[in-house]
Amino acid sequence: MPAPFILDRSSVTQVMAWVLAALLPGIAVYVWVFGPGILVTLSLATVTALVAEAAMLKARGYPAKPFLTDLSAIVTAWLLALSLPSLAPWWLIVTGTLFAIVVAKHLYGGLGQNIFNPAMVGYAVLIVSFPVQMTQWAGPLSLSDTSLTLAQSASVIFGGDVPKAMLDAVTMATPLDALRTGLLQQYTVDEILVQPIFGHYGGIGFEWLAGAFLLGGLALWALRIISWQVPLAFLAGIWLAAGFLHFFDAGRFGAPWFHLFAPSVMLGAFFIATDPVSGATTPRGKLIFGFGAGLLTIIIRTWGGYPDGVAFAILLMNLCVPLIDQFTQPRVYGEAKKSKAPPA
Repeated sequence: MPAPFILDRSSVTQVMAWVLAALLPGIAVYVWVFGPGILVTLSLATVTALVAEAAMLKARGYPAKPFLTDLSAIVTAWLLALSLPSLAPWWLIVTGTLFAIVVAKHLYGGLGQNIFNPAMVGYAVLIVSFPVQMTQWAGPLSLSDTSLTLAQSASVIFGGDVPKAMLDAVTMATPLDALRTGLLQQYTVDEILVQPIFGHYGGIGFEWLAGAFLLGGLALWALRIISWQVPLAFLAGIWLAAGFLHFFDAGRFGAPWFHLFAPSVMLGAFFIATDPVSGATTPRGKLIFGFGAGLLTIIIRTWGGYPDGVAFAILLMNLCVPLIDQFTQPRVYGEAKKSKAPPA
């Protein structure tokens, strides 16, 4: 093989292992701020993903061990679980994970062939089909006099006998839900932000979670697991779009830092939009892909039917990837720039 090719010796398993490790700070903060329910959700999603992966590999005639041990199914499971309410019912978690692995991944050809991010496909199916069940978010422990143990959290998830009063005491709307509801009721942003759920920049506890995902994402960038273009362009798209709206009407549109300190933004910027299979592959294409996803996130949050638009924004940009890559191909090494022919 002639130069100047550079071989990347990192395996899929190594890359996926680093991604899982980078998610651990966010998971630790999640447990500290919101309780241990997320551990049950992660475990259930992981088991479901591995079972679905094994079943699809067997149905397609592929050996199970190489693909089960590459950790890609677990990464999908964790990204989906971290996007769901930590106290979501078990069947919701199983349904979303099955759809992500079976439909979004294997029905498109398996690892490396899917055109959409599997975790976001699973999330989108759930939020469209079961919007009520997707609102049972655990509130920050600092705002509640009651906290659920790991066993109680598992009982809630698997439909056990937990007093409704206790469940109502530990669940609440997310900051994005609260902001959207308040704006629909004709309150100004400043009037809405006095609620206890809001902190200095985002939601109480949610700020710490966003910071933990940011820390993990920066670690992936430092290790060169991901490139800088997509996260930077994604965050820039959100900052500029939200800042533009906030500048012209601060009473109706939240500040850009409020949107940035939503955990879904940091999770999307560093762990989801950077998917090398469903995302753009050229350097300029990554910038366009990330910026477009950030811009669409604010558009959906502001005028769409859902308070958080990260999943839908990334899926919409997944559709644009072939066109983006086609028009952003870099010049072939050693080839002279093409000059425009003079008019006849």
